[in-house]
This record gives sequence, structure tokens and C-alpha cells, in this order.
Amino acid sequence: MCVVFVRGDNLIFDSDVLIWAFRGKESASNLLLSAESISISAVTYMEFMQGALNKMELFQIKKFLNVFNVKILDITPEITHLAMLYVESYALSNSMQLADALIAATSITNNETLCTANGKHYKCVPDLQMVLFKVE
Repeated sequence: MCVVFVRGDNLIFDSDVLIWAFRGKESASNLLLSAESISISAVTYMEFMQGALNKMELFQIKKFLNVFNVKILDITPEITHLAMLYVESYALSNSMQLADALIAATSITNNETLCTANGKHYKCVPDLQMVLFKVE
């Protein structure tokens, strides 16, 4: 399900949007600035950190997350259980990946809207509210 982004919404951001903002894409940075609060799954945090090319970039990523006051949401037993159901239900039919299942479950469990540029990764997840970010 897609919903229209309303300025001030509480959003959970997927790593792709964070990466665009980190690389200086103005539209991605503006989206982060317009959110009332910015959350990410612990999985998204790890994906973002894994992409660092060296220790200096790792430091810059941590500073970036701090500047935007990003809240990292832990993986709880409830999130784990829901993600397991998603993988069981959608891995074969929709190629649901572990990380995407955990991110979707984090969004649903925390009753927040997921902002991603990869809507196709999540289209099979019922009750997931999404804002699709288009790189311009």
C-alpha cells in the first residue's frame, strides 16, 4: 500500500534513501529534513555501515546520522517473529530477503511509514504503509 507523504510524518527510512542523502542528493536530504522524526531499523544501520569504504567514511556516516538525529530501532522478538512470517510467506513467491523482511516488520511493529526507493522489495507485505522516494 502506498500513501502520500505528509510533511511531519514519522518515517522509517530504508538504506537507499539515506545513501542518496549522504551522497548529497538534495531531494533525499530535503525529505529527511521534512520528516517530523527519522527512524531506521537496526538492519538499515548495519547496511549503511557496511557500505563504508574506510574508517573516515564510517566516521562521516555516524556524524551524518547524528546530524539528522536518527533513531535506531532495535530488532525485538515481535519484529523477528513477523519477519519470519514474511520470509516464510514471500521468499519463494516474491523473493523476500531477510533484511527487507526485518525492515518491513520494524516499520509495521512501530506503526510508522517506510520510505524507500525500492518499493518492489516490499510490495507483497500487507498493511505496510510506504512512501516511494524517486531519485530526481
